[in-house]
Amino acid sequence: MVPSPLIPRKVYAPVPHKPFIRTLRAQWLGAQLRELREERGMTLELVARHLNRDRSALGRYELAEWPIQRGDVLALLDLYGFHRATDRAQLLSLAEEVWRTDRWNDNYGDIVDSSFIDFPWLESRAETVCSYHAAVVPGLFQLPAYADLVIRCTEGPKVSEEKIRRGVALRMDRQLVLKEPRRISFEVIIDEAALRRQIGGPSLLRAQLAHLTKVTRLPQVDLRILPETVALHPGVDGSFWLFRMPRPYPEVGYLESLAGQMYFELPKSERFRDAYDEVREASLDPITSARLIKSIGEEMS
Repeated sequence: MVPSPLIPRKVYAPVPHKPFIRTLRAQWLGAQLRELREERGMTLELVARHLNRDRSALGRYELAEWPIQRGDVLALLDLYGFHRATDRAQLLSLAEEVWRTDRWNDNYGDIVDSSFIDFPWLESRAETVCSYHAAVVPGLFQLPAYADLVIRCTEGPKVSEEKIRRGVALRMDRQLVLKEPRRISFEVIIDEAALRRQIGGPSLLRAQLAHLTKVTRLPQVDLRILPETVALHPGVDGSFWLFRMPRPYPEVGYLESLAGQMYFELPKSERFRDAYDEVREASLDPITSARLIKSIGEEMS
């Protein structure tokens, strides 16, 4: 009997492993789990022993370096004594969608604006916050009287005085980020038209511009003015933000509108990056911008 020839074994090339993208959902879920653990005074070692898990794996879950399974989230919530049905359901639902980067408002409704991903949370984690402001001086640099008028306008005629006071107080509290030891870099572009819009009249605008001049001297602030001579640019549709996060986290685009707050992760955030870079290129340099701010303020005298 003639032996059959050996058939060469097919060798398959290894499939390259793609790293998990640290989405906002994964980051937020990890932050919530870490907060619950620390509130209970538990260490990673203690939790790992109790659940028979690897300590480093739990740490990666909290840092959003690896997607956590729904079953592990459930076990952690039980261990932490987190039994509120609605909140548990939200976190468990989030665990099933840590890979998603879209449809924030459709899926989570009001959670986005209150206890879910929010502006201060992103800002506190960013390395650099880039923004373009088309109509008014940004809230981070507003005086209380200026902020009061802006909030009254945006909230509408039925807004209560209490809500206005609370809004101004929150805006002033947020400005403390400019004094924190861990300095976040702020790259801010303001349209020249915003500097000339007489919100509150010449006296208030003069004071606001004088304050803005002081802001230009802060080392963590790169403030530029887009001159009114630039007719068309990517910011004609309105203000926008771009959060540049520390590696390996992806950057995030952000918009505010009458429809609410909207967040955009990769690949949609790439459009924000390109738009910001183009507007920045068309803007005045920081020194020339500071001179223009001072000049417009002197015109109010």
